[in-house]
Amino acid sequence: MIKEFKTFIAVARDGTFTGAGAQLGLTQSAVSAQIKRLEDYLGVALFDRSARAAVLNDHGREMLPQAEELVAMAERMASSAGAGHVSGSLRIGAIASVQQDLLVRALGEFRAGYPDVRVRIVPGVSLSLLGQVDAGEVDMALLIRPPFTLPPELGWQPLLREEVVLAMPAAMAPAPWREVLAAQPFIRYDRASFGGRVVDLFLKKQRITVHEAVELDEIEAIANMVRHGLGVALLPRLRGLDLDGLRLVSLGEAAFHREIGIIGRLPFDAGSVGGKMAECLARAAGTTLAP
Repeated sequence: MIKEFKTFIAVARDGTFTGAGAQLGLTQSAVSAQIKRLEDYLGVALFDRSARAAVLNDHGREMLPQAEELVAMAERMASSAGAGHVSGSLRIGAIASVQQDLLVRALGEFRAGYPDVRVRIVPGVSLSLLGQVDAGEVDMALLIRPPFTLPPELGWQPLLREEVVLAMPAAMAPAPWREVLAAQPFIRYDRASFGGRVVDLFLKKQRITVHEAVELDEIEAIANMVRHGLGVALLPRLRGLDLDGLRLVSLGEAAFHREIGIIGRLPFDAGSVGGKMAECLARAAGTTLAP
């Protein structure tokens, strides 16, 4: 809860959630979420909710010097841990497909170099994970690039571009991809997801009407449904995807991609655990971090 205590101190000193957020690089909603989490943890309210500004109540005034002492102690412990020694914790949000390959390889390198850092993987869909980064509930998230502009406090670090291909049962007779999509039952990548929106935009742009059978947001499950003859699908060509029973067909000149990357408060401090994890992820993806 050190991060929440630091936010509490910043709000108490500035007198507003907005001003404290500007100092910490957080949105007002993220500051509010952290204060709510701290109040739930302590079991008491810290601010007078009837006041227009962020005014400490009796509990808040009592807690403030204790919070300052706690944060100062934590910083002294960190500084005395020894030069070059890295410890602490890291919360990483990740969509399911990233957990299967990219994150595994990056964690292998990270854990070998920094065995004292505790890593927690938080699963979720891209939109939900983006909200958790904004609220400070995770330190970074590996997800599909959002189809909208990010808040100024957040940054995007690209890692992978995955070609979207037509997946059909291996036993199905080859045919032009347009004909297959128009004729066969369609297993749709969930339109509520960022990746599913990219697929939906492609179908509209190409003016292809599909015969929808099932809609879901899990690439491996979609591939398995295609494998068992339930229909065809447009899905990203994942590294490590089980191709048994599948035929993947390129869309040729109409090909498009799904982008995977890191969302966080970038750039990460190179000496922080987040920065070191970002470096491992970039190497696992075969790219370099943006300056």
